[in-house]
Amino acid sequence: MRHRLRDPVTGLLFVLPVLVLFLVFRIFPTLGVAGMSLTDWKISGEWSFVGGDNYARLFDDPNFLTSLQVTLVYSAIYVPLTVLVALGTALLLNSVIFMRGLFRGMLFLPYVTSFVFAGIIWRWIYEFDGLLNGLLARIDVGPVAFMEESALVLPALALVSVWKGFGYSMLILLAGLKAIPGSYLEAARVDGAGPFQRFRRITLPLLKPALFFVLIIETITAFQVFDTIYVMTGGGPARASYTLIYGIYEQGFRFFDFGYAATLGMVLFAVVLVISLIQRRLMDRGNT
Repeated sequence: MRHRLRDPVTGLLFVLPVLVLFLVFRIFPTLGVAGMSLTDWKISGEWSFVGGDNYARLFDDPNFLTSLQVTLVYSAIYVPLTVLVALGTALLLNSVIFMRGLFRGMLFLPYVTSFVFAGIIWRWIYEFDGLLNGLLARIDVGPVAFMEESALVLPALALVSVWKGFGYSMLILLAGLKAIPGSYLEAARVDGAGPFQRFRRITLPLLKPALFFVLIIETITAFQVFDTIYVMTGGGPARASYTLIYGIYEQGFRFFDFGYAATLGMVLFAVVLVISLIQRRLMDRGNT
């Protein structure tokens, strides 16, 4: 019995530092935010218990409904586009033999670039006298107000975020592609399967675990977008890029309404959790 208990205890001791960090920086803050959402917390530290008043306030707040809609639309643009770009570049890198490391580093470089720096550069690209409108002028199109048009600002911001963040997902999917035994693809090729058939019948099913991880990560990233919006639009124009995270920032650090900001944070947590569970269910159904 002593020998049988030794292995779990030893394993627990090894993971204990990470568990402590997870509790301190993840679980405890989440519980604290949940408690704060039930109070009227002031910047002075004074607070009073208000129960569900903050949650009831959500349905009368037009800014909350706007931010939720904007976040969902932005995520619907960003997540599929990022996954497609990451998957496409991973497939290309998987087939490249010459200078593969150089191409991998070049494609991953935007991911380690500062969001603030990327936002400043891309804002100049989108300006009336910027690079993109300069190129459009050569074909007698424009100028286009990418940052001033409500219908264009979210796709423009999503494009910046895709350029900035697809490198991480690309590496995850590339690792998943490397884990697929080459004998499977070779056997399918010998049997007469074309490239598309090999991708659909072999590569894609075996890549589903990595693909599910990428979907979850990119969904969380989409719902947490802040830096690019803060630098490029400030939530405008006319709140067309006013996301949930930006609403949390505004309520907490501009109006100092920490209780209501915590309530928005709990709503964000719940929405991401529900979407992640739905994605998990769909992936499991696809495996069966």
